Amino acid sequence: MKVLVLTSEPIGAEQLRAALGPDTDPADTEVMVVAPALQESALKFWFSDADDAIAKADEVRRETLERLSDGGVPASADTGESDPMVAIEDALRTFRADRIVLFTHPEGDELYREDLDPDEVEGRLGIPVGRAALPAR
Repeated sequence: MKVLVLTSEPIGAEQLRAALGPDTDPADTEVMVVAPALQESALKFWFSDADDAIAKADEVRRETLERLSDGGVPASADTGESDPMVAIEDALRTFRADRIVLFTHPEGDELYREDLDPDEVEGRLGIPVGRAALPAR
């Protein structure tokens, strides 16, 4: 199985295992992590102040790879566009996922444009999509 993970905060192997459920062992899957360059606010997004968001996405990418590796989950990772849907679509051009997992902050605590609807993503892409919670910021 190939799993595409979208996350704006570093995650570890146990978080991924919990998101995938007991029937899927991430150590036996091909995992691709995408860390989109999300902005803290709409104001930063509209003023194209992307440097901090890009740096944060790269940090999330690196730390997630390290945590997954330490937990026995082989993975690859990349940073993505500030629009999470575009980041997913870009990743799917080279990684044909069988499943997508969206790690997002709780409602009301999301980063700008982090509020993807799993049903909408699944309907648009035709790939099963699940959601897992990141801790509140």
